[in-house]
Amino acid sequence: MKTISAAELKILKDGAALIHVLPEEHYACGHLPGAINACVYEMVFVDRVAELLPDKNAAVIVYGAGGGSLDAATAAEKLGRAGYTNVRVFEGGLTEWRSLGLPTDGAGTEAAAMTPDGVFDVDTSTSIVRWTGRNLFNHHHGTIKLAGGRIVVGRGVLQNARFTLDMYSIACEDLVDTGYNAMLIRHLRDDDFFAVDRFPIAEFVCERAEPLAACTPGTPNYVMHGSITLRGVTRPLSFPAVIAAADADHLTGQAQFELDRTQFGSHYGSGRLFAFLGKHVVNDHVHLHLKVQAKRSH
Repeated sequence: MKTISAAELKILKDGAALIHVLPEEHYACGHLPGAINACVYEMVFVDRVAELLPDKNAAVIVYGAGGGSLDAATAAEKLGRAGYTNVRVFEGGLTEWRSLGLPTDGAGTEAAAMTPDGVFDVDTSTSIVRWTGRNLFNHHHGTIKLAGGRIVVGRGVLQNARFTLDMYSIACEDLVDTGYNAMLIRHLRDDDFFAVDRFPIAEFVCERAEPLAACTPGTPNYVMHGSITLRGVTRPLSFPAVIAAADADHLTGQAQFELDRTQFGSHYGSGRLFAFLGKHVVNDHVHLHLKVQAKRSH
C-alpha cells in the first residue's frame, strides 16, 4: 500500500484526485480542501469513484478518519482490485490534519454523540421481541409484540426502563403449514409453556443501567440490571444492550440474551426435570432478541 504524509499532501501539486471516503454527512461537517466524496461503507463505492474518475490510471489519494480507522486502507484495497493503478493513502486522515492546525472545508466538526435527556415512550408499532426455542433435533422462531414501555435518560445516560410484553401476541414464523403453526401457538399459550390465559403480560423492569466505558459503536454500551416477571414469577435479570439516540427525540436499542424458562414454571420437555423424553425434549433456555424504538414523551 502506497502512502503519503500530511507534509507531502499539503504541498502536492501533481493534480491528484483527493477522496474523502467517509459518509456524506461527515464530509459536509469537515473535509480537506479540494476533496471529493465517495463513501467506502457504501456497496456502490467503486461505482461512485468510477463516475467521478473514469481514468483508472489517474493519481488518487484516499483519506478517512485516521487514528487507526481502516476506512482509507479499505478504500485503497477496493480501488486496487477494481484496476486503479496509482492510489495512495493518507493514513493520518482528518485526525492528523486537524492536529497540525491545517484548514478544512465544511460546516464544522461533528457534535459529540450523546443520549438526550428525557422520558421516552416505547413505540409498540416498531418495537418487537424475536424468540428462538430449540431441542436437539429442531428449532422454531417467531415474535412477541411489546405492549408498552418507557425509558428515562438523565445527564446523558440511561437511568431506568420498563418494558411489557403482550404474551397473547406470540407468533411462529418458520412453520408454513397453518395447522401445525396453530397447534404450536396453542401449545406455547397453554400451561405447558407460558400460561397466557392466566398471565397475559410479561414485564422487564430495569432498575439500574450500568454504562460500559470500553465499547465501540455496534457493541453493548450498557448492562441492564433489573428483574423480569413471567408466568407470575419474578426473577433477577441482567444483560448487555446497545442504546443509542437516533436524534434528539428518538431512542433505539437492541439486546440479546438467554432466558431459562424452567425458572418461571415452564417445565414441559425439560431434560433436567423429566426422564426418558427422547424426541420430546425441549431446551430449557429460550433465546430472545429485543429491538426497542422509543419517542420522546416530555
